[in-house]
Amino acid sequence: MGTLLPLPVVVPLLGAALTLLLATQPRIQRAVSVLCLAGTFTVAVVLLVQAYRYGPVVMVIGGWPAPVGIVLVADQLAALMLVVSSAVTLCVLLYSVGQGRSETGETTPVVIFHPTYLVLTAGVTTAFLAGDLFNLFVGFEILLVASFVLITLGGTETRIRTGSTYVVVSVLSSMIFLTAVGLVYLATGTLNLAQLSQRLDALPDRVRLALQLMLLLAFAIKAAVFPLSAWLPDSYPTAPAPVTAVFAGLLTKVGVYAIIRTETLLFPDGQVDDLLMVVAGLTMLVGILGAVAQSDLKRLFSFTLVSHIGYMIFGVALSTAAGLSGAIFYVVHHITIQTTLFLVAGLVEERAGSTDLRRIGGLARVAPLLGVLFFVPAMNLAGVPPFSGFLGKLGLLQAGVAAGGALPFALVGAGTLTSLLTLYVASRVWNIAFWRAPRIATGDPVVQLPRLMIGATVALVAFGLVLTVLAGPLFDVTTDAATDLLSRTPYVRAVLPDGVP
Repeated sequence: MGTLLPLPVVVPLLGAALTLLLATQPRIQRAVSVLCLAGTFTVAVVLLVQAYRYGPVVMVIGGWPAPVGIVLVADQLAALMLVVSSAVTLCVLLYSVGQGRSETGETTPVVIFHPTYLVLTAGVTTAFLAGDLFNLFVGFEILLVASFVLITLGGTETRIRTGSTYVVVSVLSSMIFLTAVGLVYLATGTLNLAQLSQRLDALPDRVRLALQLMLLLAFAIKAAVFPLSAWLPDSYPTAPAPVTAVFAGLLTKVGVYAIIRTETLLFPDGQVDDLLMVVAGLTMLVGILGAVAQSDLKRLFSFTLVSHIGYMIFGVALSTAAGLSGAIFYVVHHITIQTTLFLVAGLVEERAGSTDLRRIGGLARVAPLLGVLFFVPAMNLAGVPPFSGFLGKLGLLQAGVAAGGALPFALVGAGTLTSLLTLYVASRVWNIAFWRAPRIATGDPVVQLPRLMIGATVALVAFGLVLTVLAGPLFDVTTDAATDLLSRTPYVRAVLPDGVP
């Protein structure tokens, strides 16, 4: 099965080249893009099954043995992230095709959307499968290049300005990351993650802590962890709805994935756990208070995105199997639900002509299906029983109580308050945008939303419900993944079967 490992990276890259050549054939271009992402999803499912049954799937590129050669690794965490990310990117692509802007709109050039979107997908999969720090950096850089193109599609003044802010912040985090990579190699003589898990332990405590903080700083910027999250609410809302949706669902989670991977595999001693707990609590509270103050739907969702990153960092900071399992479960849940909500925001904009809550209302009467598509994921995000959001939060809060101590208990309180404020925000949006009579006309009531946009959104709403129905098996997978991450042995033995020091 190791021969399948390059496919989630290679297939989107080949698809990007082919769609660029097919720029004058939009129908074929669309078909190629959809087939590439469908194939990536299929491979990801196979890899997850293999990783769950038999342990990490490993492939060494170019015939050079590890740790010298480039290694691709799909353990349960990486494979699960691949499955969710490929499902989400496929649904968002279908949504974009239904919206029509990627093909026929006035502001989005046909030549670049599909190739760039597939390159973005390749960057995500590269980051998840990378078995060394340098290729993890490469994955982030592929993301940066592709996301800058996507966030500035159309070349409007607003998009260029916010895109520039996004690029400056991303380049800063990449510089910090690259510097940390160089220092890690200087200190240990390797960048292979499995070998680093052995060699970092031999370093002096101060050196190891400095390297840990540099990597954590770089990943925290990419994950939009407070106080390094101010760039996100200004950058995401100006992009086209499909772009905003995939950014919100995936890009910050790549940063969270990098934090989980490095904190468990490279720095398992928990030296920064207290710092992470403080940061997690502030991220939750500051983010949700920002959402309470917003009147634009996209900015509001951007702040909830920042807020709920705090739950994931909380689980990592506990350094227990239960906490880490809850964090992984919540990552899967949040990728799905946050993407869905941004797609719904795009539907609201199509139907009402605006996402400003002061300008819209009555959508539940003129577009009842749109009301359902908002209500279900909104309640899921708020953690209303029995949705997956409730189950994920419950798992994290139980892990916090089991850990004991002042900081975990404070985080339990902060998580509970954040969940209540999220419910308030969701209820406020429902009451204003969907329930009340409109203050300003929402447009011609006979306007029909494209079926493919509706279908893609329905598919993600259904996927969120599947996470609820299959929460038990999913928790089994995340618990196994968390146990393997904390023990480190399955990953290291799979990559270095000969025990190279």
